[in-house]
Amino acid sequence: MPRFKTPDYGLKMIPVDFDRQVIAGSFEHALCHLVDHEIDLSGLHARYRNETTGAPAFSPAVLLKIVLLGYSRGLVSSRAIAAACRDNVLFMAVSGDSAPHFTTIAGFVAELGDEAARIFARVLMICDRQGLIGRELFAIDGVKLPANASKARSGTRADFLREADKMETAVKRIMASHATADMNGEDPEAARAARTVARLKTEAAKIRAWLDAHPDERRSAKGKPRLSNRTDNESAKMATGKGVIQGYTGVAAVDAKSQIVVDAQAHGTGSEQELLLPVVEATGPFRTPETTICADAGYHSEANLKALADSGIDAYICDNDYRSRDARYAGQASHKAKPDPLWDKRKVDGKTRCFRPADFTLADDRSHCLCPAGKKLYSNGSNCTFNGYAAMKFRGAERDCVPCVLRDQCLRTPNKTKTRQVAFFQGKRAGEESHTERMKRRIDTDTGKRMITARFATVEPVFGNLRNNKRLHRFTLRGRCKVDGQWKLYCLMHNIEKLAHHGYAQ
Repeated sequence: MPRFKTPDYGLKMIPVDFDRQVIAGSFEHALCHLVDHEIDLSGLHARYRNETTGAPAFSPAVLLKIVLLGYSRGLVSSRAIAAACRDNVLFMAVSGDSAPHFTTIAGFVAELGDEAARIFARVLMICDRQGLIGRELFAIDGVKLPANASKARSGTRADFLREADKMETAVKRIMASHATADMNGEDPEAARAARTVARLKTEAAKIRAWLDAHPDERRSAKGKPRLSNRTDNESAKMATGKGVIQGYTGVAAVDAKSQIVVDAQAHGTGSEQELLLPVVEATGPFRTPETTICADAGYHSEANLKALADSGIDAYICDNDYRSRDARYAGQASHKAKPDPLWDKRKVDGKTRCFRPADFTLADDRSHCLCPAGKKLYSNGSNCTFNGYAAMKFRGAERDCVPCVLRDQCLRTPNKTKTRQVAFFQGKRAGEESHTERMKRRIDTDTGKRMITARFATVEPVFGNLRNNKRLHRFTLRGRCKVDGQWKLYCLMHNIEKLAHHGYAQ
């Protein structure tokens, strides 16, 4: 048999040259060169007031290095980064064997604030200087991530008032029961009841204090009430492909040439439509008249398309039905039917599907239509307009709909709605073409299809890198300003990786 030398994985006491641990061409080499020679941290230095008194502080340059290095290695929490500074030779080399406490690291990230945007902008200028920004196509998309907030503590002010009243009522009931038991000389659960009363009083007082501190409802961009959250009131309850979360939407605009993130913002809303224009405006310094903006259907709205057209910006914004018009997606239903290794995309039949207009028969003279039960629905609008489309409306009679045995299949809320209404669309009305119709025509062209494909190939790999390779599964901070800073740090780290891959500082 061949003989091999036995590797020794035991503890070693060996001298280490920190300079030789940072290899040229690596991420950490590009990071150290940037922080030491390119990035101005005077704004962070100005926050310290220990010139003559107080203990020496950890350098902001060192803290920035170890935070970005930790993010690049998939370390999100400050405790994990602090442990790496004590145990990992590379972290020791980058930090100069500083080993800051995890509270120092957490405080640095949380208090970075506007300095994160300035550092991000400086690195972006270096990426441009290296020729990594092509300015031909900017792809915009967002990712919804959970926040450091409790989903159970979301609601309107009325919800919170009801919750506080309910708790205070429970306190009164328990205390009354306790007093009755005292009079009878029987109170075996006194200690537990006292703890419950104290807990309910504390929770009710917290709710009352929160309501006093936040007298107004949160509002959306359209002025509609938005759910508040007592843990982090700037986060939002939003639906994702894997359920409802309490979190933030991280939006990124990515250049197609080298996948450099040219703008990164975090917002406490699940509505992407209101986020498109702020991101487009933020990319202004890097856009040219020939730059094309491309975004998915979440950002599509008539108002957004009009604003882009008025600004003379070349844009391709998908609508919700563009896949149904593209022959390349004809077989997508067969893939949705397959079970996914992460989650099953097949829809669960939670309730019976209601009858659709196609299930109703329009009379030849268009005076009425017949429902699946054979009853007549009478015209209540023969020349209506919905979103620029002509339509005919029909409504059933109460004498037919109320006793009908098919109510559960015909009405979404049969216990509230008495009669069924149905509309038959007759086509687009003549008149000025909407921006939505123009955009549909652009998307359906060969150029539009290429742009949509390029958007996928530009922005999705960036989110794949941040979420899977770097393990950014949730934001760890509270408040939009802090979360925005953390999102910019992750996108900054992605850009530094691109710089390192293209030979920066070698």
